[in-house]
Amino acid sequence: MSASQTPPAPPAPPKAVIRRPRFQLVWLIPLIAAVIAGYLGYRTIIEQGPLLTLTFTTADGLQAGQTQIKYKAVALGTVESIGLSPDNSHVIVKVRMNATGARFLTSHARFWVERPRFNLADTSGIETLVSGAYIAVDPGPPGGHYQRDFSGLEQPPGVRSDEPGRTYVLTAQSVGSLNSGSPIYFRDVLAGEVLGYDIGDGLGPVKINVFIRAPFDDLVRPDTRFYNISGVSLGVQGGVLHLELQSVAALVAGGITFSLPDSAATEPASPTNSIFPLYPSAQAAQSASYHTQVPVITYLTGDVSGLTPGSPVVINGMQVGDVTSVGLQVDPAAGLVRVRVAMNLQPGRVLPEAHLPSTAQIDSDLTTLVAKGLRAELASESLVTGQKEIALVMAPNAAKATTSTETGALVMPSQPAGLDQIIANATDISAKLDRLPYAQIGDNLNKLLATSNATLGGKPMQQTIQNLAATLASANQTLTGLNNNFGQDSDFQHQLDDILRQTSAALTSVKALSDQLNNNPQAFLFGRSSP
Repeated sequence: MSASQTPPAPPAPPKAVIRRPRFQLVWLIPLIAAVIAGYLGYRTIIEQGPLLTLTFTTADGLQAGQTQIKYKAVALGTVESIGLSPDNSHVIVKVRMNATGARFLTSHARFWVERPRFNLADTSGIETLVSGAYIAVDPGPPGGHYQRDFSGLEQPPGVRSDEPGRTYVLTAQSVGSLNSGSPIYFRDVLAGEVLGYDIGDGLGPVKINVFIRAPFDDLVRPDTRFYNISGVSLGVQGGVLHLELQSVAALVAGGITFSLPDSAATEPASPTNSIFPLYPSAQAAQSASYHTQVPVITYLTGDVSGLTPGSPVVINGMQVGDVTSVGLQVDPAAGLVRVRVAMNLQPGRVLPEAHLPSTAQIDSDLTTLVAKGLRAELASESLVTGQKEIALVMAPNAAKATTSTETGALVMPSQPAGLDQIIANATDISAKLDRLPYAQIGDNLNKLLATSNATLGGKPMQQTIQNLAATLASANQTLTGLNNNFGQDSDFQHQLDDILRQTSAALTSVKALSDQLNNNPQAFLFGRSSP
């Protein structure tokens, strides 16, 4: 190789070619996250229900973001916010419902806060001691229009839409201790409860709404009798003190029971919202169950304390009716004060209803009995409680009397009896004693005493006694001489001694009488007073 020749250049190193992928797997992570977020947002929007607005008087137990709305323990939504109304009178609760809860938003729905309640009439909400308060909902009957604003209930409703039974209306003059939740019994079994009451305009009877659960609602028929069992019933029955208490719940919260007479066995059940009277006691309800009622009136003039509406009317101790009213009547012109007692006789207590005579025949029979001595009188039902009753008795020596009618009722004559008769007799005796001329009698007694004093304690009487004493002394001397002649131990002597002793005793008594009348001339009429 010549020096002029240049060596060939070394070959150039090969160039590395880097191929970069157009799409990388790492890019999938944010993409997947975005898709998931979008899907969750879509699901949230799809599943999110409407916003519900509830108003309550207080937000006690409610917490935003935690408190739920539940129906049969299924969550239907969650409270989003809690605030006050502009006038601070109530709280406004915003609740976000889910898709399931959206179908509960109808005008028939009712909402309330379920809290623990501790009373004998209502023990609901005890489970919230552990789980916390929640908003409960009752969807109500099917139908109704869509609604998102509601006024919440302050107490749970007495009747839920899914509970079978019927509602009825009871009428009474007062509610007593009855209140929402008061129990209703049938033969001591809990059959329903009181829903509430309405006093209306305050002039008429109170309307009490009640709910009777199935199957007891089939026992509410036209002849069913409802009566109040609130508190404790204390009375005397058959001479025995009778204490009756239905239950502790009825004692504290009031209560009602109802009974079904045998005559209602074939009657159909009464429809919903039927109206029944609420009787104040079992006795009043039993009296009302007798269809035949014979009105009778009598008038009394004595003290009628203890006689009240509902008091029994008896014949020979057997109840045949009850008193319906007791009123005072005053007639100033005639100077007459008396008590009008109205009664209802119930022949069904004695005879079966199917064998009862007509009311006209009963009135005719009573008129005949009055002509033969039937009278009404006030009697004591119990000496312990002071309760009175009207007794119909046959008075064999009663003065003749007849019946009359007053406002369609038979008026029966009466007579005083028992203590009233004694008081009447004592009053009559006192009146007769008041009419005695005590002043004239006193004057005559004074004159008689003065005459007796002048006669028995005067000088003629004293002279007579002295003459008698002298005569007896002379006789004593004569007898002493005879005694000397007949001897000391003769029969004559013994007889003479007896005569002398008796004569001396007689003189002593006469002298004592004279002294007594002289010192106390009134003793001639009233006797000698004890020292």
